[in-house]
Amino acid sequence: MTVGTGITVDALRARLDETLAPTSVEVIDESWQHAGHAGADGTGFGTHFRVRIASPLFAGKAKVACHRLVYDALRPFIDRGLHALAIETLQPPP
Repeated sequence: MTVGTGITVDALRARLDETLAPTSVEVIDESWQHAGHAGADGTGFGTHFRVRIASPLFAGKAKVACHRLVYDALRPFIDRGLHALAIETLQPPP
């Protein structure tokens, strides 16, 4: 589903693929669970997401550094109204 802000599962996944070259990525729109909460836009889409991601760029980095890479990659969406982002990062095997 496309919303006016262009913040969709597919758009976020494409940006993560482009910037972090993940070996595994799952993006889930959880906006519908936050109806009436801060940042919800009333559509049930495009404001609250969960990302599970593994990337070779995470190798040897602390969890907070991995999360920063994800936040930095998705900054354009945050600037356009992505309100909440739950991140689960996975380290690549040694």
